[in-house]
Order: sequence, then C-alpha cells, then structure tokens
Amino acid sequence: MRVNEIFYSIQGESSFMGFPCAFIRFTGCDLRCSYCDTEYAFAEGQKKSITEILAAIAPFPTKLVLVTGGEPLLQKDTPELLRALLDGGYTVCLETGGHLPLKEIDPRVHKIMDLKCPSSGMQQRNDLENVQYLTANDEVKFVVGNRADFDWACDIIVGYSLPARVGVVLFSPVFHAIAYSDLARWVMDCGLPVRMQLQLHKVIWPGVVRGV
Repeated sequence: MRVNEIFYSIQGESSFMGFPCAFIRFTGCDLRCSYCDTEYAFAEGQKKSITEILAAIAPFPTKLVLVTGGEPLLQKDTPELLRALLDGGYTVCLETGGHLPLKEIDPRVHKIMDLKCPSSGMQQRNDLENVQYLTANDEVKFVVGNRADFDWACDIIVGYSLPARVGVVLFSPVFHAIAYSDLARWVMDCGLPVRMQLQLHKVIWPGVVRGV
C-alpha cells in the first residue's frame, strides 16, 4: 500500500472531533476538488505493508484511527487493512469521497462520506448509489463554498432522507471562502437536523499543513 504519512494528532473533523487519533493518509486521488488542502498526497508516498502500518501506529496512545487520503479506496488492500485495525481493537473511521464503491467495507467501520458540492468542480463524480450502504454508524459531510452549495446539499439531504439513515450530517465551510457566521446562520435557519463543524486542527495549528 502506498502511504503518504502516518501521524498522531487531534481529530479535527466529524463527530470524533477533539479526540486523540492515529492518522493513516494514503497516496493518490482521482478527484481534483477546487479547495483541496492535501495536494501533497496526490503523488508523494512510500510503499508499506499492512503489518508495517499496524506497527507504525502501535506506539500512539489512542485506539481511534482515521484512514484517509487522497482517496483511500483507490488502494485495493484498504478493506483488508480496515478489518485488521478493527480486529486489533481500534475504532476505525474511513474518510472517502463516496465516488468509489462502499459495498464491501466492513460495517463496523465509521464511514465518513464527503459528497462533493458544485463549487468543488467534482459534483459529477458523486455516486449516490453509495447512500444505500450507509448506516447510523456513518456520517455524510458537505464542504460548502457558497450559498448555492448549501442549497444543493439541503436538497440531497432531504431527497435521500440522510438524517434518518446516518448518524450525523455535517456542514463544513471551505476554508477562508465563506464566513463561519454565514454558514452558522444557514444551518440555524434550514430546519434540518444537521451539524456545523470547523476544521479544528487548522484552528489549533494555523498554517501547519502536514502532520496535523
């Protein structure tokens, strides 16, 4: 498996925000979102076996792990790694764009599916058939850069009954694109059971790109 970085930090997003977490970031992504903040993961990385990955996170004083990218499902052995982590007693989160099949992912995994809003430039890559494989164990995230993104996301949330299907529906602002207070007001006014989140790691370590 081609790994970009493995590190220990505070989980900055999702319902696990604020918890100490081991991060496994894989190399490679077949999307090019307009706001991507991990472009360094497109190509940089080293090959590691599942055994080597497990050994790398073992010293971290946490049993929470996030498998991310890039796009981790481009690695053919990701489902096997997820099972190995689960069997090792870890709480496992998988962050994915949702354009690749989720059917074979172990149901014990907390899937965090990042549906792409129009301003990302990748809206056409969303595979909404993946919604059927989401459960109350999972989360859906929308990264919004403007009001049109927010309205589009609300239509998806209602049309696919996401609050009844998943544990949490999340809204994140594109960093520096919209005011936090604007997104807060939209969330408050929409009447949907959704949660606003910020990227906590960018608040704690402003300007630090890697390893957080």
